[in-house]
Amino acid sequence: MKNIKAFYTHLLVVVGFILVSLFYFYPVLKGEKIFQSDIVQYTGMAKEQIDFRKETGEEPYWTNSAFGGMPTYQLGAKYPNDVIGMLDDALRFLPRPADYLFLYFLGFYVLLMVLKVDPLKAFFGALAFGLSTYLIIILGVGHNAKAHAIAYMPMVVAGVLLVFQRKYIAGGLLTMVAAALEINANHFQMTYYLLLLLAIIGVYYVVIAIKNKEFKELGKVFGVFAIAGILAIGANATNLMATSEYAKFSTRNNSELTFNPDGSPKTDSNAMSYDYITEYSYGIAESLNLIAPGLFGGSNNENLGIKSETYENFVAQGYPADQVQGFVEHAPAYWGDQPIVAAPAYIGVVVFFLFVMAFFVEKRNIKYLFLAGAIFSLLLSWGKNFSVLTDFFINYVPLYNKFRAVSSIQVILELCVPALAIVGLYQFFKQDEKAKWNALWKSGAITFGLLLVLFLIKGMFNFSGANDAVYAQMYGDEFIRTLKIDREALYTSDVLRSMLFVGLTFAVLFLFVKNLMKESTAIIIVGILMVFDLFMIDKRYVNNNPDQFKSAREVDMPFEPTEADQRILADKTHFRVFEVEGGMSSARTSFFHKSIGGYHAAKPRRMQQLFDYQIAKNNVRVLNMLNVKYVIQSDENGQKLALQNPAANGNAWFVEKVKLVNSANEEMKALDSLDNKNVAIISNQSDSKSVSNSKSYSKACQKKVFVKDSLASIQLVSYKPNQLKYVSNNSNEGFAVFSEMYYQNGWKATIDGKEAQIMNVNYVLRGLQIPAGKHTIEFKFEPEVVKTGSNIALMSSIGMLLLIGAGVYLERKKKI
Repeated sequence: MKNIKAFYTHLLVVVGFILVSLFYFYPVLKGEKIFQSDIVQYTGMAKEQIDFRKETGEEPYWTNSAFGGMPTYQLGAKYPNDVIGMLDDALRFLPRPADYLFLYFLGFYVLLMVLKVDPLKAFFGALAFGLSTYLIIILGVGHNAKAHAIAYMPMVVAGVLLVFQRKYIAGGLLTMVAAALEINANHFQMTYYLLLLLAIIGVYYVVIAIKNKEFKELGKVFGVFAIAGILAIGANATNLMATSEYAKFSTRNNSELTFNPDGSPKTDSNAMSYDYITEYSYGIAESLNLIAPGLFGGSNNENLGIKSETYENFVAQGYPADQVQGFVEHAPAYWGDQPIVAAPAYIGVVVFFLFVMAFFVEKRNIKYLFLAGAIFSLLLSWGKNFSVLTDFFINYVPLYNKFRAVSSIQVILELCVPALAIVGLYQFFKQDEKAKWNALWKSGAITFGLLLVLFLIKGMFNFSGANDAVYAQMYGDEFIRTLKIDREALYTSDVLRSMLFVGLTFAVLFLFVKNLMKESTAIIIVGILMVFDLFMIDKRYVNNNPDQFKSAREVDMPFEPTEADQRILADKTHFRVFEVEGGMSSARTSFFHKSIGGYHAAKPRRMQQLFDYQIAKNNVRVLNMLNVKYVIQSDENGQKLALQNPAANGNAWFVEKVKLVNSANEEMKALDSLDNKNVAIISNQSDSKSVSNSKSYSKACQKKVFVKDSLASIQLVSYKPNQLKYVSNNSNEGFAVFSEMYYQNGWKATIDGKEAQIMNVNYVLRGLQIPAGKHTIEFKFEPEVVKTGSNIALMSSIGMLLLIGAGVYLERKKKI
C-alpha cells in the first residue's frame, strides 16, 4: 500500500512538471515554435542532410553545403542501433522547448529523492533548478545540446551517490542509464564539467573508505562504476567514435601550421588560443548577479522601459516615442567583463537564502561536497580574471583547453546550490525550535547583510562598460550619461527586489516557528516565492511574445531567398558559393547553396585555415580551386548581388604537374601563388594513408610532368552528398584534382570499380592518378566508424537491458 501511495505521489509530481513546462512555453500548444538563433544557424547547416534523409530514407553522414564539405557527425546524424537515443526521445515527448524544461525538472527531482527530500519540497526544488535564469536563456538562444546535457547531470550525480552509499544495484543501474543519456546528449563540454564534479565527490568518498579500511566495499564501488561506465560508453559508441575521429579534423585539434596568417611565428601550439578560450570569463564582482540579477545591467539586450532616463532623453531630443520605445526595449545595459551576455546567471535569492541555511541544519557531509563543487566552478568561471587557476587547468588538466566560454562551468554551481538549498529547507523543518531559530536568524542575517552591503557600496562603481566608446560614437556622449543612470537604477532596484524576497521568505518561516502558520502552508508559500522570484526574472529574457515564438513555417524555413539566391538557384550545375558578408561564420548561404562557410563550434580546421591564410587576403585562385562559381556581396544600397566567377576551376580537372613539398607550412605558402589549374601540391607529411609508400604516388612524383590532352575532360555526372560519379576521358595517363574536401576516413574512390587511392592535394582537396582512356570514377562515403560503433552500441544496449532485468529481479527478491 505504501509503495502504491508513493507511486501516485511521484506520478502527480511528474504531471505537475508537464503542466508547468507547457504553461511556461504555452505557445507550443498553438503549434508555434520558439525562434532560437543558434538553431536557425543549425537549420541552415543541416538543410542538405535533412532533405536527403526525407527524400531517400538514408543517412548521408556527409554534407557539401557547409565549409565546402564535412561529416554530419556533429549536425544531428542518426545512427543505427541507438537504443539510448530512443529512450531519450521517449523522455522528450513534449514540444520543444518544453521538453528540455521537463527534463530539467525530472532529473533534479531524482537527485532530491536520492538526497531523501520529501516529494513536496523536491517538487518546488526541481522547479527552482529548471527555472534558473541561465538554464532558461540557453533554451531561448538555442543551445539545445547544452540544455540537454545539463538536464541529465543531476541523474548521474544521484546514481553516483547511491553507489557510494552501498546501494549497488539501484545506484549502478541509475548511473548506467543516466550516464548513457548524458553522453547521448552530445555536449562534451558539459559532460566534462560534470566529470570534474564527480571527481570531487569521488575523492571524498574514496578517502573516507581508505580511512575506514573499507577496501572490499571500495572494490565493489569501482566494479559497479566500471560496468556502468563501459556499457554507457558502449551504448554511445558510434557517436563517441565518430566525434573522436572528426575532432582530429576540426579546429579543436592542434594546427600543423607553425606561423600565423600575418607570417609571424606561432607561440602557442594549442588549437585554440588562450584569448579565445577565456574570452567569456565571468567577472569576479559580476558573480553577485547570482543573487541580484541586474547588478551589471542584466544583458546586452535589456528592456529599460518607458520610464527610463534613456527613453526620456531621446524623446526630449525630438525622436518619435514609438521609435524610442523600440530602442529602449533592447538597450545595451550590460557593463560587465564579458563581450556579450544574453542574461545574468541568476540562481534566485530565495535559493541562496536556503543554501546558506543548509549549513546550520544539515548534519551530513554532503553539504561540503556541494559547497566545494559550487566554489570550484565559480573560481574556474572567472577564467582570465583568476588566471592562476585557469592557466593551471589549461596547461596541465587533460582536455580542459579543448573548450571555450569558461564561464559556462557555472552550471555546476547552478546544480550544487539549489540541491543544497532544498536539503536545507527539508532539514529546517526537522529541527527543534531552538535550532530553527538559530538557523533562521543566522541565514537571514548573512543573506540580508550581503545585500545591504551591495546596496551601500554602489557608489564604488562607475557603471561604465567596455563598449561604451562605441555606443558614444553611435549615439553621442549624452546617451552614455543616461545609460549609466539607468544601469545604476537597475542595480538599485534589483538589490531592493532581492531584499524583499529574502524578507518575505524570512517572514514566512518566522511565522511557522512562532506556530502561526502550518508547516505545509509555509512550505508551499516558500516554494511559490522561490519559483516566482525566478519566473519573473526569466520572463525578462525568454517570454512568449511574437519575437520569440513564431509559426512552425517561419522556424522551419528561417531564411528567405534574395534575388541573388534566386539567380544562383536557377543554375542547376554543381558549384560553391561564397557570401562575403557572412564569411566563415554564417549558415544562411548553406540553407540555399553549397557554401564554403558555415556555423559550427568545431569547424573543419584546414578549411578555416584556408580562409584565414588565403581567402581573407583575397586570393582568388583559392576560390577558383574551391569551385566558387558565385560570390554574393552587397552593393552600396545593401542589395545583395550574385557575381559570377567565370574562372572557377569546375568540379574536377587534370593538371600537368604534381609538386611535392615537405610540410604543411610549405603547402600553405605555395598556395599564395599556385597555378592550381595546372599544378597540384602534395605534402610528404600529408595524412593520406600510406602516401609516402604508395606506388602510384611515387610514380607521379618521379614522372613530375603529365601530358594533358587538350581534349581531356572529367565531368561530374551524378551527385549525392555521400556519392559522386565522374566520367573522365584522357588519351594519356593523368592526375586529376577534385574540388571536394579531403577527409581521410570514410571516403573510398573507385576507377571502373577498382579501388584507387585518394591523395590530399592543395591542402584541402582530393586528387587521383587516372589511367589513360575513358573511365568511370566514383567517390562513396561509407564510414567504418559508423559500422563498428553501431555494432558495439547494439551489444552494449543488450547488455544494459539484461542488467536492468537482472537488477529488477534481485531488488524484488530482496523484498520478498
